[in-house]
Amino acid sequence: MTVFIAELFLYTWCRVNCIGVGYEISKETQKQHELVALQTNLKIEMASLKSPERIAKIAKNQLGLVTPTQKQTIVIP
Repeated sequence: MTVFIAELFLYTWCRVNCIGVGYEISKETQKQHELVALQTNLKIEMASLKSPERIAKIAKNQLGLVTPTQKQTIVIP
């Protein structure tokens, strides 16, 4: 009878641990999906921040840069 009860406790302990691990895997999978979505959003934001049109607009409006004139250009042979 003692062996049967010990086996029952062991089986129950194994099942509880198995279910706990399943919950942890599910939680980490959800976290991975969230991080992948965040990474995608950050890549899109980085691409928009690196756009040449945006950089040219900032250079012209905020920094006061202009395209050099013909006199300011030096051609190196």
